Amino acid sequence: MSDKVSIFWFRRDLRIDDNVGFLEALKGTQQVLPIFIFDTEILGKLKKDDSRVSFIHDQIQKIRKELQQKGSSLAVYHGKPLEIFKDLAKKYNILKVYTNRDYEPYSRQRDEEIKDFLSTENISFKTFKDQVIFEQDEIVKKDGDPYVVYTPYMKLWKEKFKETDLKVHYTSSHLDNLVQNTRLPNLSLGDIGFERSNLEIPDYDVSPTLIADYEKKRNFPAKDATSRLGVHLRFGTVGLRKIIKKANTEENKTFLEELIWREFFMQILYHFPNTVTEAFKPKYDRIDWRNNEGEFEKWKEGKTGYPLVDAGMRQLNTIGFMHNRVRMLTASFLCKHLLIDWRWGEAYFAEKLLDYEMASNVGNWQWAAGSGVDAAPYFRIFNPTTQIEKFDKERKYIKEWIGEIDTNEYPGEMVDHKEARERALSTYKSALNG
Repeated sequence: MSDKVSIFWFRRDLRIDDNVGFLEALKGTQQVLPIFIFDTEILGKLKKDDSRVSFIHDQIQKIRKELQQKGSSLAVYHGKPLEIFKDLAKKYNILKVYTNRDYEPYSRQRDEEIKDFLSTENISFKTFKDQVIFEQDEIVKKDGDPYVVYTPYMKLWKEKFKETDLKVHYTSSHLDNLVQNTRLPNLSLGDIGFERSNLEIPDYDVSPTLIADYEKKRNFPAKDATSRLGVHLRFGTVGLRKIIKKANTEENKTFLEELIWREFFMQILYHFPNTVTEAFKPKYDRIDWRNNEGEFEKWKEGKTGYPLVDAGMRQLNTIGFMHNRVRMLTASFLCKHLLIDWRWGEAYFAEKLLDYEMASNVGNWQWAAGSGVDAAPYFRIFNPTTQIEKFDKERKYIKEWIGEIDTNEYPGEMVDHKEARERALSTYKSALNG
């Protein structure tokens, strides 16, 4: 068995700089073996050409190349993380395992199992806060309960943030503490049973201009004035602290507040993991959903006859992204106009969205259905036609995504708005009052 090493386990933090756990590992006394595990528990649920897997693979190869310039590399494995760690414990004399915390239910359970195993081998498991500014119980009410309304959470977040010395963590001066081996195990996409996706993930934009104009332009899908940060924050290809430093301006608070929404939903998921499958407000699980599969297919394909809904779904199906204003409309349409269970829509977005983040996806779908924390009242039902007047008056976004919009090929409205609204109100009322 070789000299003692520490392991740093890359996960949702696919970058070298501004990576808290990686820096802590490098500052230790042992040489650091960096690893990444393609988790079969997660990959088994994905399609073979899932763009997110291609994106992750590309980022890993970039990290490998960067570390190889320092005489090291990144070891890449494929399997169940617990089994991988059992093998590593036989191969290396491991003293500590470092990683950054993840707050999703599966990740927490996985980490507990790995921590338990490592403790039997006298290996310590050290985790760090990296993907959020505040976590777990750092922003809570005076009695210690979590906030379930955004505005007071956001206000306390901002107060605490003023007292925070926000540091960006640079690793460059510590990289000589890596295991010196440029030929650590590597895997191709084919080795893990995947193929390269044709879908490109665009870079993010957090320029001063975008942030300054964000409030003014963010609700208009044709302007494409959003940052596209979601996927990069999801996989940690950019450090949140760098983004917060840029977003924390007096001129525009809205961009920062959107980042706070992300942390709000993360702490909701942490404190209420049951909300992945159950309504936060339990009486909403009494709703008698129609769950018509044919209507669900029309919604998925963007053939509802409501142009702004259809443009959004076609954008999602084509590029794996949908403008946030349109996400709210398509979700509301599914739950209210079609009375299809929000969990169906949440699962479809999870499959298609490149920036899929469980906490935000579940939180926003429950918001649309009226069943979540701080949700819109159930009787608030978006009118998909007047939304065009408000947010795509010149129909630029609609024309971009629906080629046949002004022809006989475009389908008629699958439901009448007024009738669908009345049906939704009646169904919700009987469930909530029953």
